[in-house]
Amino acid sequence: MEDATLSAHSAPSDEPASIPVLYVAFEGARPTALSARYSLADVEIVVVGRGTRRDAIASRETGRSILTVTIPDPRMSTRHATLERELGRWILADAGSKNGTFVDGAAIDRIAIKDDTRIEMGHTLFVVRRQMITGELASFDAVQTEPGWLTVDPELAHELAQLRKVAESAVPILVGGETGTGKELIARAVHTFSQRPGELVAVNCAAIPASLVESELFGVRKGAFSGAVDDRPGLIERADRGTLFLDEVGDLAPASQAALLRVLQEREVLPLGSTRAIAVDFRVIAATLHDLDAMVAAGRFRADLLARLAGFRIDLPAMRDRPEDLGILVGAILRRLAPARADRFQLSIEAARAIARHDWPHNVRELEKCLEAAIAMAPTDTIELEHLPPAVRARKASTLSPDQQARRDELIGLLQRHRGNISAIARELGKARMQIQRWIQRYRIDADQYRT
Repeated sequence: MEDATLSAHSAPSDEPASIPVLYVAFEGARPTALSARYSLADVEIVVVGRGTRRDAIASRETGRSILTVTIPDPRMSTRHATLERELGRWILADAGSKNGTFVDGAAIDRIAIKDDTRIEMGHTLFVVRRQMITGELASFDAVQTEPGWLTVDPELAHELAQLRKVAESAVPILVGGETGTGKELIARAVHTFSQRPGELVAVNCAAIPASLVESELFGVRKGAFSGAVDDRPGLIERADRGTLFLDEVGDLAPASQAALLRVLQEREVLPLGSTRAIAVDFRVIAATLHDLDAMVAAGRFRADLLARLAGFRIDLPAMRDRPEDLGILVGAILRRLAPARADRFQLSIEAARAIARHDWPHNVRELEKCLEAAIAMAPTDTIELEHLPPAVRARKASTLSPDQQARRDELIGLLQRHRGNISAIARELGKARMQIQRWIQRYRIDADQYRT
């Protein structure tokens, strides 16, 4: 199926409006410059070029609205390229630039761009995509804020804002997402915002042998079994007045799920070898890379436990689904790894291109290790291609796994049945609308053709 060009469309009555957005995703010449977004809802022409600073200036010429975006990128020309709305489509045209304009890695002169298009100009990566937005979409130039809570994606920003409100309550939170997407970072931020006086106690449910889960979580009294020579409080007791973070909760064995459910219901733990329960006051945050709803349907996870854990749910997107945030992630990591040198770093065009094109299968954790190694190997403040790991230097063709192909086929079937209504699909799958949209973008599905 061919990808459709980026165009406006009329959404179903219960769907938010679709707005084209231009993202400044990543500046290789200024990798700590973070990211920015600019709404193109009322724009007819975008002019992109080199300037003394990053800026976006709106104007009108011969009755047409123009947005002039400037980037302090020495490899960009003063007038590098234009985006122009023509007959409902966006046309990208190189303006005779010295170093060329590239779409998904290929040099172009003039092209009708598709949704979720990645554009390279000089050292800078841009992304153009439609966003389903409720209300007005403001332009936004990112600034430093709490780790893990910054994004230029308006939908993810909305989800994080809701989470920020929930953080100050005792509502249990379930965080979904692939390994390395920052689930523990979110848990630590929620604990900080909650202002609970106790500590955050993190439990990797996948790393505890099934035979030891109850003793680790609930504690042990002296003499409970051979080798129990002292009283030992469990992890839940340690989280009293604080936060219990259950990472990879989907890996708990059925018996452990039942025991945890009792603790959440009764708010007390019974250490092994004890006859007296201990009252505990804790906030629970659970995280998983598994689809717990599917596990419940398959009988592998308790529905009543899921209900206890999922007071508020948020799914963190994989890095490959948030290219517009690459500058935010790179900038934050460089400032953490090398705070004294961060603002002096530059990436060669080859290194910047490799980082922008890599799929990051291991997500933010992989990006952090990549930059850590590059900083150690670079003799100066310029990171070259050879300083990056081989997996990042080698661009591989993107292929779908059998599970991903099955998900893509399922989405197409749902789009056909619901006539492109993303909200209806989200309700049927029990997922956030944002997650459905990200899957559609990831699998390069043209949702417009199913809307009637």
